[in-house]
Amino acid sequence: QVQLVESGGGMVQAGGSLSLSCAASGRTFNDHSMAWFRQTPGKEREFVAGLTWNGGRTFYGDSVKGRFTISRDNAKNTVSLQMNSLKPEDTAVYYCAARFPGHIIEFRAYDYAYWGQGTQVTVSS
Repeated sequence: QVQLVESGGGMVQAGGSLSLSCAASGRTFNDHSMAWFRQTPGKEREFVAGLTWNGGRTFYGDSVKGRFTISRDNAKNTVSLQMNSLKPEDTAVYYCAARFPGHIIEFRAYDYAYWGQGTQVTVSS
């Protein structure tokens, strides 16, 4: 089991920045790939960003490329999402997710076994 707890959500004006953090505990963190998804009411969870177990490969959804940066610190068992140039359409609940094995990134929510509780991000225009 991997337990995940997100933090750092909040409200920001368009053009602003927020940083999300996800703290992991339980099974070995650094053999899992990690990802951030987001969800708005009535829609499926959308892949935002992901990275492999050592951070060697990163992937981003088309809507966030060039604005968001995912990173991880295996010594601290954390993964972060730096969000810049935020837009109102980035408003969503953001979830941290983990899957094994750690060398593969998947882009569909059902491929991830472990999830945090989510943190709300609201971007006002």
